Amino acid sequence: MALTDRTTPTDVALNTDLYELTMAQGFWESGLDKGQACFNAFFRENPFDGGYAVSCGQGQIADLVENFRFDEDSLAYLADVPAPGGGKLFKPGFIDYLRDFRMHVSVWAPREGDLVFPREPMVRVEGPVIDCQLLETALLNLVNFQTLVATKTARVVTAAQGHAVSDFGLRRAQGPDGGLAVARASYIGGAASTSNVLAGKIYGIPVFGTHAHSWVMAFPTELDAFRAFAKSSPKNCVLLLDTYDVHQGIKNAITVAKEMEAEGERLAAIRIDSGDLAKLTKETRAAFDEAGLPYVKISASNDLDEYTIQSLFAQGAPIDSFGVGTKLATCDPQPSLGGVYKLSAVRKSADEPWSPVIKLSEMAYKRTIPGIQHVRRFYDEAGCPVGDQIVDDSVATPDGAETAMDVLDSLTTYDFAGMHAEELLEQIVADGVRAKEPDDIQTAKERCRNSLMRLDPAVKRFLNPQIYPVGLEPGLAELRHRLTRQERNRSGRR
Repeated sequence: MALTDRTTPTDVALNTDLYELTMAQGFWESGLDKGQACFNAFFRENPFDGGYAVSCGQGQIADLVENFRFDEDSLAYLADVPAPGGGKLFKPGFIDYLRDFRMHVSVWAPREGDLVFPREPMVRVEGPVIDCQLLETALLNLVNFQTLVATKTARVVTAAQGHAVSDFGLRRAQGPDGGLAVARASYIGGAASTSNVLAGKIYGIPVFGTHAHSWVMAFPTELDAFRAFAKSSPKNCVLLLDTYDVHQGIKNAITVAKEMEAEGERLAAIRIDSGDLAKLTKETRAAFDEAGLPYVKISASNDLDEYTIQSLFAQGAPIDSFGVGTKLATCDPQPSLGGVYKLSAVRKSADEPWSPVIKLSEMAYKRTIPGIQHVRRFYDEAGCPVGDQIVDDSVATPDGAETAMDVLDSLTTYDFAGMHAEELLEQIVADGVRAKEPDDIQTAKERCRNSLMRLDPAVKRFLNPQIYPVGLEPGLAELRHRLTRQERNRSGRR
């Protein structure tokens, strides 16, 4: 990729929820601003009732941290925010504190394109408690949506069985920023191109597009429109057949394809955007083959998703590529990953040891995992991942190095004895400064492709996927149980 992926966002510090700032003021006023915290971002359930998620958005975290500043215009706005009970919400001393604020967090995360699973950290953040708190909303905004889009795209690409998928979702995306995020994440998730020209400029993603129904409707006849487009774009000629009647559109496209051959050019493809795609693409393929035009490809669009594409191939549809828009950009039928950001350890200063903390809940599945967590991924002899172990080195037990206890069911254990293990998280920010340059999105795209190729097909299937094992190292499982018991005793519950 020739162009850099680095951006210089504006108003980053105000791209947050108000309660992050009210808590920061509270920490400052309580004298806890010197305290240290560790937070983990994670999700509780795989999106789309699937078996995995594709890590995405982490490559932009270093930019976020380094650009996190409160300029004078932002400070003036905050100083004027009214408190519901009267007066100003933020105190002058806190506004002065923010004037010289710089992030001093350290961040660890999986690489973009790595596969991630429920309960394990998508991002781990350590540093001053105010810094960690102020980072929460913007960080989740980056990784939640992009991970969701990359996962949706990976599913669509899996269904497409090696046939190209293009992101057509800009006009249906949630605003301009959402459109850029969709283009970036969908490319990492496996899309071959995007219709979004700005995303092509910023991220170096291949762009693709030809003409719409309005082009055909603007000419006296469909044949006139096809001929004009072939003359205008002979090297990028894809004709849309269903403005009026697909059957006549096929005939007109064949006529233009023959005329292009006479001029030394070739019709690249045709696109069908409505109707019975399986039936119409079969008819189209047969007509073009009979006309001696087997090289003309067939592209399909029209509210496609992984299930529709899977069904089309099951019906024998001879489709070469897909334009996927609405259901990719909106991540239909799941609009949110549901990723959360939870405190897992505290200490009074950077010189002291960490004290793990836990959040309990009336709902057991919302109970958090304490400690300074990292993830070991175990692989079999073929290099395929077989399970993950969440670890806190400070409580790890020597005899538990290759054993994991299920996060939700302590009676279920996983044995990874004799298997090769690799660390999933890598440090991307150290004390507020990037520790390494993020991978370009082409590298992340290849990593996603390779990761999916090595994942057990049973985990990748759409219907009732097999659960990928994720468990706690025994020492961490014991710590979680002990803290749970302590907190319940403290609250008077048993």
